[in-house]
Amino acid sequence: MLRRRRMVRDYDPDRPVPPEVRERLLAHALRAPSAGFSQGWAFLVLETAEERDRFWAATTDGGAPDGWLTRMRRAPLLVVPFSHKAAYLDRYAEPDKGWTDRDEARWPVPYWDVDTGMASLLVLLTAVDEGLGACFFGVPPERVPALRQAFGVPDGYRPVGCVSVGYPGTEDRRSPSLRRGRRGVDEVVHRGHWGATGAH
Repeated sequence: MLRRRRMVRDYDPDRPVPPEVRERLLAHALRAPSAGFSQGWAFLVLETAEERDRFWAATTDGGAPDGWLTRMRRAPLLVVPFSHKAAYLDRYAEPDKGWTDRDEARWPVPYWDVDTGMASLLVLLTAVDEGLGACFFGVPPERVPALRQAFGVPDGYRPVGCVSVGYPGTEDRRSPSLRRGRRGVDEVVHRGHWGATGAH
C-alpha cells in the first residue's frame, strides 16, 4: 500500500465514492494517534455538487480555472480536516496531566495540527486500500475566512488542508515536482549523531 500511495490530481466525475467507502475513510481517520488522546480534530465532508462548488468558490479567486484546478474539481468527495487547539489546551489542564493552566507556550510544536495531519494521512492510505485516488492540498490562508463563512465553521477550528478523493481520471499526471526524485535513506537518516548518516 505505501509504495502505491501518491497524490492523484484528476478524477472520474461519473464515479462517486460509495457511502460505505466514505465511512471507512472517516472511521480510519479517527484511529490516528493524538497527544493525551485529545482527538482535537473535525472533518467537513462535501459530496454534493453544490457543496463542492461552494468549497471551490470560497477557496479560489474565481478566475478561469487552470488545468490543475479543472482536474481537481472533478473529485466527487472532499474532506476538509480541521484542528481544534482548545481541545489540547483543555485536555492538558486536566488533573491527570499535571498542568494547571492552558498556556500554549508549553507546547514545543502545535500537536493539534500534527495529529490532524496524521488523521489526514490515514484517509490517504485508506483511499489506496479502497482502489481510490486522493490528494492532500492546502487552503490559502487568505481564503480561510471565506471557507468559514461558506460552511459555518465555528471559531477555534483551523483547516490544515483538504483531501480530494475519487476514482482516478484519464488525465491524471505525475507532478513535475517528482522529477526531483525521492531522497534516499542515506540523506535523511542520522544514526546516533547528526553527522552520522546512512543505514550502515
